[in-house]
Amino acid sequence: MLLPKRTKYRKQFRGRMQGDAKGGDYVAFGDFGLVAQEPAWITSNQIEACRVAMSRHFRRGGKIYIRIFPDKPVTKKPAETRMGKGKGAVEYWVAVVRPGRVMFEVSGVSEDQAQEAFRLASHKLPIQTKVVHREVYDEAQ
Repeated sequence: MLLPKRTKYRKQFRGRMQGDAKGGDYVAFGDFGLVAQEPAWITSNQIEACRVAMSRHFRRGGKIYIRIFPDKPVTKKPAETRMGKGKGAVEYWVAVVRPGRVMFEVSGVSEDQAQEAFRLASHKLPIQTKVVHREVYDEAQ
């Protein structure tokens, strides 16, 4: 499970998820990428589930690049606790993902293998996604 080694502050505000991705919106390392089409908080458990699903599909071949990192703490108060008494304890960590963000990349596999691996991974995510090739972004820039 991914989480930061250390942070400047233990707890954060919730923030907003408006707008498109500010960066990480092109395939940088691999040949194919999985792009978010909706804004969401992706938990560290969901990222790990995607990684496991893709690596099991590839068996030994292929390299997986994870382009998102859960660096935002989400707090939660215990069940049946009255209001007040401060902010709850950190429960889990999330990565803030906005539309257009490349979340995962793969290299060293065929297009069919990449499509299937991303299909398996997308079932683990709470958002709509699409698969892109490296060429799509090379032409645009």
